[in-house]
Amino acid sequence: MSVHQIFAEKTVSISEARKNLNQYFIDEPVAVLSNNRTKGYMLSADLFEQMISIIESNTTVEKSMFRPASARLQAIAHVSEQILLNSSDGELGEFSE
Repeated sequence: MSVHQIFAEKTVSISEARKNLNQYFIDEPVAVLSNNRTKGYMLSADLFEQMISIIESNTTVEKSMFRPASARLQAIAHVSEQILLNSSDGELGEFSE
């Protein structure tokens, strides 16, 4: 029997959470369980924004120099689509999604 960590003091089953979602969007994480295993966490928008702010403040960010206009992105997508559509199985090799 394996033990799974739950990173929240409060838990709720998926079926209980579905009955009243708003009740669980609070200022602390609530672990959502399915078959006694954590499937995800619910938290308020304020807490999520605080978490993102902490992550961003502790992350080095490199701004991209590649900022094409919408028309240029469409052209790139069109060229890429044509290349893929006209490629043989051999050219694509072992590619899979």
